[in-house]
Amino acid sequence: METFVRKVVNMMKNESLFAWQGGPIIIAQIENEFGSWPLGTPEHAYAMWAAQMAVSTKTGVPWIMCLQFDAPDPIINTFNSYYADDFTPNGADKPKMWTENWTGWFQSYGKPTPFRPAEDISFAVLRFFQKNGSFQNYYMYHGGTNFGRTSGGPFITTSYDYDAPIDEYGLIRQPKWGHLKDMHQAIKLCEQAMARGGTTLHQWLGPDVEVYAYSNATEKCAAFISNSNSADAAATFNGVSYKLPGWSISVLPDCRNVAFNSAKISAQTSMMLMMPVQDFDVLEWEWYTEKIGIWSENVLKDTRFLEQISTAKDSTDYLWYITNLQVSQRESFLANGKDPVLKIDSMRDAVHIFINDELTVSAQGVWGSPSIEVVQPIKLHEGTNTISILSMTVGLQTGATGYDLTGTGIEGSVYVEGFDNGTLDISSQLWEHQVGIRGEKLHIYERGGSENVNWSSDATVLANKPLTWYKTFFDAPQGDDPVALDLGSMGKGQAWVNGQSIGRFWPAYNVTSDACANGCDYRGAFNSSKCVSNCGQPSQRWYHVPRSWLKPKDNLLVLFEEIGGDPLKTSVVVRVVEKVCGNVAEDYPPPLEKWSSALANVSFPEMSIECGKGQTISSINFASFGTPTGQCGSFARGLCHAPSSRLIMERRCLGLRKCTIVVATVMFGEDPCPDQEVKRLAVEAQCS
Repeated sequence: METFVRKVVNMMKNESLFAWQGGPIIIAQIENEFGSWPLGTPEHAYAMWAAQMAVSTKTGVPWIMCLQFDAPDPIINTFNSYYADDFTPNGADKPKMWTENWTGWFQSYGKPTPFRPAEDISFAVLRFFQKNGSFQNYYMYHGGTNFGRTSGGPFITTSYDYDAPIDEYGLIRQPKWGHLKDMHQAIKLCEQAMARGGTTLHQWLGPDVEVYAYSNATEKCAAFISNSNSADAAATFNGVSYKLPGWSISVLPDCRNVAFNSAKISAQTSMMLMMPVQDFDVLEWEWYTEKIGIWSENVLKDTRFLEQISTAKDSTDYLWYITNLQVSQRESFLANGKDPVLKIDSMRDAVHIFINDELTVSAQGVWGSPSIEVVQPIKLHEGTNTISILSMTVGLQTGATGYDLTGTGIEGSVYVEGFDNGTLDISSQLWEHQVGIRGEKLHIYERGGSENVNWSSDATVLANKPLTWYKTFFDAPQGDDPVALDLGSMGKGQAWVNGQSIGRFWPAYNVTSDACANGCDYRGAFNSSKCVSNCGQPSQRWYHVPRSWLKPKDNLLVLFEEIGGDPLKTSVVVRVVEKVCGNVAEDYPPPLEKWSSALANVSFPEMSIECGKGQTISSINFASFGTPTGQCGSFARGLCHAPSSRLIMERRCLGLRKCTIVVATVMFGEDPCPDQEVKRLAVEAQCS
C-alpha cells in the first residue's frame, strides 16, 4: 500500500498538481470510513500507520481521514452523513469539514427509488455553516452509471443517479440544482463577515429557533436564523420580525434582510421525459440459445460446493453447479404425482435452477439481505436427472467488517425431499463446476466474436426464452440529447453496445414496497427510506448509453437474457425536458443576482422557467396568480385566481426558451383577492 500511495503522490508532484505548485489539489485523503477501533487491535494499529505514512509523503497540503474520529495529528478527521452541524473535529485547531453530504441515496434492485428534497439539503448545508462549518462537499453532485459489472452492494443497480443535482445523464435536476445554486450565492454574500470574522452572537429566539451572527472588524455582519421544528415559527432579531417555515433557515447577509430561505424554492421544476425515438420491433433480430450447464472441458469437480468469487476470480457473474440424481422406477412420487422438493438452505445472490434443462425457478436476495433460501417442487423422471444451478453475483460486497472474506454461490446444503427413503442430502455427492457462460467466453457481444456461433433468425420463437442471446443493429438518434435503452420488456441479464457493456439489467425485479403512498414531507430529519418513488415499477427500466460509444449507423446491440424477455418491445430513447414549472410567492426573497441591502425591501421576487437545449415553450398548460394548490404536474386553481394569469404568461413566454416574470399583484392587473396577504404564481409550461 505504501508503494502505491507514494507512487500516486509522486505522480501528482511531477505534474505540479498540488496547490503550492500552482495546481488544483488542496486536500489529500487516506483511507475512507475505515472507522475507529479499540487501542491494541490490529485495525487501530493499521489506521495509525496509514496516517503516519500519508503525512511522511510530504504532499504540502492537509491530509484528511473520513469518519476516523481518532485520526492522529496533523490528520484532520472529517464527517460523512446527511447532516454534520453537530460534528466536532478531534482538535481545536482543526477545521470542521463535511466531506460527504449525501444528496440522495443509491438505488438497489427490489427497493423503491430514494430522493432527497432540495429544501432538506439546503437546510443541512446552512445549518452546517451556521455552526462554524468550514468545508462542505456533495456526494454525489453528479450522478453516474455503473457500466459493466462495476456496481456493488450487492444489489446496487446499474444506475447510480443518486438523485444528484446533475443527473446520471449529465442534465441538471431541477429544482435541486437551482435551489442549491441560489443557496451558495446567498452564502457568498456573507463571505466577508464569515471568512474574516467569527461567530459574535448565538441567541435563542424561541423554541427550536436560534440565530448565529458573524461580523468582522469592518462592521460587516451576516446572520443565519434557523427553525429546526417542523412547525412554522415567528421570531424577532435586531428589532425586525421574521417568519420562518418549519425546518428552514433564513440567510441575512446584512444581519437584517433575508436573501434566501431554505424552504422557499424559487428555482423551476423540470419534468423529464424518456422519449422513444426508435422502436426495435421493426429491426431484424437474431438469437442464440446458451448452453445449459457444461459447455467446455474446463470443469472443476468436487464433493463440496466451491465458493464462487474465488473460483471464478470475479471474471464473470456466473457459476454453474451441476449434478445428477438417479430415480428408481419404484419411487412413489412417479405414480402419485406428488413432486419432490428441492431445498437450498442458503445461497447468494441470485440463482436460476434448471431441472433436466428446463428452468424451474429463479430466486434472489435483496440489498442488506443477500442470502436466500430456496424451496421448490421439481419434476423428476425415472432414471438420470440433471440438476443445473446457475449462481449469479449481483455486485461484490462493498462494505462492513470482513467484507473481503464474504463469499457467494451455494453457502449451505442442498436437499431433495419426497423420496421413499426420506430426505436426500446431495451436498456431498460429486458436483461439477463450470465458470461463466459460453457466449460470454466467446465474446459474442463483439462484432468479431459474434461470428463464433450460429445465430437464428426464426422470429416465431424469439421472445421469452431463458438463457438466450439477442442481437440487432440500430442507428444513433439525431441531435445530442442523452441516449438510453428502454429494456422494460426484458427480464434479467446484461447488455452491450458495440462491444461496450452498459451493465446489468433486471426490469423483472419489481418494487413491491407501498412506501410511496406515505408521501414526502421535507420537514424533519431525512433518511434513505423517508422519501421514495417508483413503487410497483421495475427497479430500473432505462439504461444509459454514452453517445461517445455510438456511431451514426449500424450500432451493434447484444442482450443476454437469463429468464425470458421480449426484445421486440425494447427501444432507443432520449432524455429531454418535457415540462417546466414555477411556484413562487410574493413573500419570497428577490433574485440573488439583484440582491443588495438597500434594495432588499423594495425588490420583488421573480419566476424564471427555461426549457432544455434546442427547445422552446410551446404552450402554457396552467397558470394561476392567487392561491393555487398542488405541485408540478398537478396544479389546481384555488379560491383566489387572477383571470389574466394564463394570457400574461403566454404573451411573455410562448416561442422562447426562457422567460421571466415579476411575482407581484401589479403584474396581473386588479388584485384578485385583497384579503389574501400573500399570493403566489404557479405555472406549468410545455417544452418542445
